[in-house]
Amino acid sequence: MCGIVGYVGCKEAQPILVNCLKRLEYRGYDSCGLAFLGDGLQVYKDVVRIGELEKILPPNGGRVGIGHTRWATHGRPSKVNAHPHVDCRGEIAVVHNGIISNFLALRERLVSEGHHFFSETDTEVLPHLIEKYYRGNLEEAVRRALQDVEGSYAVAVIHRNSGELIAARHESPLLIGLGDGEKFLASDAPALVDYSDRVVYLEDGDLVVMHGEGLKISNQGREVVRKEHHLEWTAKNVGKAGYEHFMLKEIHEQPGVIEEMVGESVSTIEPSVNLEVFIDRTVDGILLLACGTSYYAAMVGQQVLEEIARLPVRVELASEFSYSRTVVGRTLAIAISQSGETADTNRALKKARDLGCRTMAITNVRDSTVTRIAEQSFYTKAGPEIGVAATKSFTAQLIAFYLIALSLAEVDAGTFRHMTQELRLLPSKVQRVLDSEKVIAGHGRRLSGYESVFYVGRGISYPMALEGALKIKEIAYIHAEGYAAGELKHGPFALLREKFPVVALTLRDDTYEAMLSNIKEIKARESPVLALAEEGDQEIAKYVDYVLPLPQTDRLFAPVVISVALQLLAYFAARSRGCPIDTPRNLAKSVTVE
Repeated sequence: MCGIVGYVGCKEAQPILVNCLKRLEYRGYDSCGLAFLGDGLQVYKDVVRIGELEKILPPNGGRVGIGHTRWATHGRPSKVNAHPHVDCRGEIAVVHNGIISNFLALRERLVSEGHHFFSETDTEVLPHLIEKYYRGNLEEAVRRALQDVEGSYAVAVIHRNSGELIAARHESPLLIGLGDGEKFLASDAPALVDYSDRVVYLEDGDLVVMHGEGLKISNQGREVVRKEHHLEWTAKNVGKAGYEHFMLKEIHEQPGVIEEMVGESVSTIEPSVNLEVFIDRTVDGILLLACGTSYYAAMVGQQVLEEIARLPVRVELASEFSYSRTVVGRTLAIAISQSGETADTNRALKKARDLGCRTMAITNVRDSTVTRIAEQSFYTKAGPEIGVAATKSFTAQLIAFYLIALSLAEVDAGTFRHMTQELRLLPSKVQRVLDSEKVIAGHGRRLSGYESVFYVGRGISYPMALEGALKIKEIAYIHAEGYAAGELKHGPFALLREKFPVVALTLRDDTYEAMLSNIKEIKARESPVLALAEEGDQEIAKYVDYVLPLPQTDRLFAPVVISVALQLLAYFAARSRGCPIDTPRNLAKSVTVE
């Protein structure tokens, strides 16, 4: 989940690398560092954010350099654990994203051979291995060192006696930006938007040599050519556009994202849905694999697919499926991942493929790792999402499930027409939620004064309760749990009291009366209740302390409207508590380690 950047060219590397790292800070921010080739090898690192490190960097004219912003896996955040790491002689510098699973054995062997270690990290074995094998050819030394390594990695390496940069990847993202007389390296595309729109995505096993004269990519010792792609993202759409935080900007972009996705697939002439992906209805069932927020989107997707497409659907946590689950019959496995680089999800999809499943990915990033595993991919087209907490990427995943289900619909013509109409109305309904931002902000400020909160729902609002709880805990640092409302009485009631609020997601569907009963039970324990309810619901106000009215929406499509309100609720709770909203502690955007 760390951010990696590199530069080789005719310009000063330092300002370029600093700017690139700022673009990648969502991938990790507990420490950072840079290394340059100029007057020897120069390394600067500390337990600070990029902007703070920039203030203390001396002028540096080096034209070759690497940089890193860290999300800790091995060793607490500290200056000595920050990247880059160097060898005993201070000649080789390495930055790394991933986990070297056999680092302890490698470290013990290297120590027995006379190498001295300073950090607690797994990464530090790499410069020592490269030093061990270096005989004047850096490319060959890196190749040989990586043969000893088990685990995942994206690495960038420089040597004081060489003007080249060596990079390699295995199960961790890395791409190259192409410029005029210069080359860029990054672990994610937003780092490059100020410098290049021509990129090459590296594949597992690729080893790259970047120097002033050009670029060479090899895999298993053979030189290969990777396709050049046009980078659609720009500096404009990875900026804040005047908003205080990326998260708030991305929340407000959701009507446009929904409108674009629906407009490209749903005909306005006659009710029909046409997608670039093809799903064979003769499969015995669908298996959805995801983690975190994407898992909650899959839980909604399960209900949508089963009700509209009449296909049996199973949802699995990708991190668990990899170790203990199997499949029966002819199954379509669909992996859901915003970045397409979620290590647990990619590993689970590989397992499903090896078990004989047909495979598909729902992702926001073209040419990401998951798209190379899957036979076909559905792109959500949410655009770059910089805030660590998923917002527009989550609603885009929900829209993907609606579109897939409607493309397979087993409903009558009138129902189908109603559903496509509801889908087209979603952008305006989401905008109405955004227009009530000041009201939601008041509720968010109220929640900010508590240390714990329950989110409850039934039916299709239950996964939204889980998502709402996740949002407020990850950005506002409020302990929150999501529950099926009927489950509170099976234990969680023990926690209810005057200072333990409950957010109740209440739809006017077949769960409504049961939800009212649950709310009465909660109020009998004196917990304050905030209900998210449909406009015009006069009954709910009799039983709760606060009501947040939402536009009336068909039950199946209500999660989209609910999600936007929950995002704003968490945002304003976090803002009131003074939390670093875009970069919450201990978290990173792309979970590229297991």
